[in-house]
Amino acid sequence: MRQAALLRSDKGLGTPGTDRKKAKPAVAPVKSVSALAPVKAKRTASPPIDDRKDHFVVRNGVRCAGVHLIVDLYEAKHLDNIDLIDEALRKCVAAAGATLLHIHLHHFEPNGGVSGVAVLAESHISIHTWPEVNYAAIDIFMCGNAKPDACIPVLREAFEPASVEVGENLRGRGA
Repeated sequence: MRQAALLRSDKGLGTPGTDRKKAKPAVAPVKSVSALAPVKAKRTASPPIDDRKDHFVVRNGVRCAGVHLIVDLYEAKHLDNIDLIDEALRKCVAAAGATLLHIHLHHFEPNGGVSGVAVLAESHISIHTWPEVNYAAIDIFMCGNAKPDACIPVLREAFEPASVEVGENLRGRGA
């Protein structure tokens, strides 16, 4: 049997949190009021939308932070197979053209359900399975050039559900 919690990575990220060179104080020191000089606010123009580096997307004519698919699989198979779930998540990432940072899966006992997440540079794919009722709940949230819809055929092939329901939410509209 596999260990209960798994951390799997394709990126060789080294030590987690390496971007944090040294701890920052919880509260910044406050200067006395008399030491503060008046500051004139400078107005800077926002860059044109096309030049922004925020990885926002346009979907159905709507500019948003990303596309969040809520996927329900009914009468699905293999929902207690942690290796197949890992493989399915990796295939979803590849199909979507996303960048995998790491995968963490947890196998529950005694029912064999699995909960986990594939953390992506573009956001995440999470999965929660209930093999005792043949149901899986999956969230796919992606920004940038990733194609979250490409995950649906991968999930159909891996879990062979009798039915699939997909809801869509465009996150961060107008941000």
